[in-house]
Amino acid sequence: MSINDDVNTQTPLDYQLRHTLDQAFDQLIETLEQVVSCFQQGPQTVWRFDNSPDTGVSGKLDDNSVWLRRALLDMWHTHGQDGRETRNYIGLIAADDTLLAAVDEANLAKANIAACLQRIKEQSASLLGEAKAQLPKRHPDVEQVLEKTGLARLHLKQCWRRLPVAEAPVSRVRFAWYSSGRSIKKLSVREAEQKLLAFDNEADHIRIQLRKLAGIPSGEVLAQVQAQAPLMRANLFFAEPLEDGHTRRALNAAMPIFVPSSDGRLPHTNHPPSTPPETRTRARRRDEKLESDVFLPSLRVFRYR
Repeated sequence: MSINDDVNTQTPLDYQLRHTLDQAFDQLIETLEQVVSCFQQGPQTVWRFDNSPDTGVSGKLDDNSVWLRRALLDMWHTHGQDGRETRNYIGLIAADDTLLAAVDEANLAKANIAACLQRIKEQSASLLGEAKAQLPKRHPDVEQVLEKTGLARLHLKQCWRRLPVAEAPVSRVRFAWYSSGRSIKKLSVREAEQKLLAFDNEADHIRIQLRKLAGIPSGEVLAQVQAQAPLMRANLFFAEPLEDGHTRRALNAAMPIFVPSSDGRLPHTNHPPSTPPETRTRARRRDEKLESDVFLPSLRVFRYR
């Protein structure tokens, strides 16, 4: 089927969704540029964790503005990048009310574009592919990206990931690598069997695992574990307890965290190691629900205790 055939088969709803997405993307870029503009207009102090010569508290407004704009507008998929992973721009920004309001508007725009993409995905997989192809042309930095890499593909998750904002003034922030994260998907015995059969079931190691699987109850629930890439976590300690009584909040720190500050001062911050630890640093929980030994190595499947 030709491209013209695809165009001719589009419905009025398809055109409406694409037009709405174009508008949402333009609005997102506009709000992000407004965040940078508000940052440049105020005495916003910055702490950066980017392994640059001036990592840490920096008074270089121009350098910090360039860094912030790069962080906000980096929506590009690089060669070999896992679609589940995003690039990090770890830092703290002491934000006045004007900047905080601009960040709130940007987060609303991010939520809007995420909703638009979800509606398009539900409508048609091919329409989503067309949307991915059209949006890069609307990005203000597309020419530079094309000149540098020859390819401009948007990383959708980097488009809609929220900018973290502290709910109240913060007295100190503790950053720490979290390198033992994992996602767990429950599988039935039948589902695990089907996944194993998708491999070469004549191979000895697959046949051994199929026999192990046949030896457990058919109704048993199994756990397929996927290790997650190391990430930086930030523990925010509030200057005063929140209305709900909480005195601190933990969040992922993939993007710069905007903390309310009326005087432009940053909270006290530790300096974490530049790279995550190679081995697990946290003790295993005593209430660990999974067996320590993998049950089906080819699928990373464990049994529950």
